[in-house]
Amino acid sequence: MKHCLVAELGVVPYRAAWELQRRLVAARKAGVLPDVLLLCEHPHVITLGRNGKSEHLRASEHLLRQMNVEFIATDRGGDITYHGPGQLVGYPILNLGEICRDVVWYVRQLEETMIRAAADFGVCATRLDRKTGVWVDVPGGGEEKLAAIGVHISRWVTSHGLAFNVATDLRYFDLIVPCGIPEKRPTSLERLLSRPVSVAEVAPRMVERFGEVFGLHMRPVMCEALEELLRAHEEQPTTATL
Repeated sequence: MKHCLVAELGVVPYRAAWELQRRLVAARKAGVLPDVLLLCEHPHVITLGRNGKSEHLRASEHLLRQMNVEFIATDRGGDITYHGPGQLVGYPILNLGEICRDVVWYVRQLEETMIRAAADFGVCATRLDRKTGVWVDVPGGGEEKLAAIGVHISRWVTSHGLAFNVATDLRYFDLIVPCGIPEKRPTSLERLLSRPVSVAEVAPRMVERFGEVFGLHMRPVMCEALEELLRAHEEQPTTATL
């Protein structure tokens, strides 16, 4: 069974996590690192995917500044979404060339990971046709979105990933049209269970289910050790080809 390193970053700014992903993708393409799963939370930020529509941002720049919410256009797929405290974000850096060269399969596996993690807490989550992510049926309220997915793949190495609402302040989603679907509302594990739930409580289950779904042996790694591995790769002299 292949290994996958798991690094828990804690609360980290979105741009810092994006830059770390960029470095990890380069190292993974070079074959100097195994697959990696980053887990983190972000301070309040709204991100727009490369196929997103700017009109799905409902808030003005002034309001975003007042609420201390950053806005960032990214290179991931998908539309617009919100990240913030109480949301478990996962960034897999996987070489799909060694697993399965199928983008749709990969997205379905991310959904399956979160569906199984939700089931560990007694929540029956599911997929919806033509609506990427993880959903739950709410009595009298249709479907609500528990988790979102937006990925980027370069030479079959993945980045960006998933966002699972654990104890997220759902009011921040009012600043956007979540994932560009105005008729669907977000929800959280905490809201569904009617009890406090922490990201720390959910993260181990997500890691376990991720390894199970992708057939990977998950191995924790300290952030400092991961940084050392990256620096060792980045400091190697490059050889020019004439």
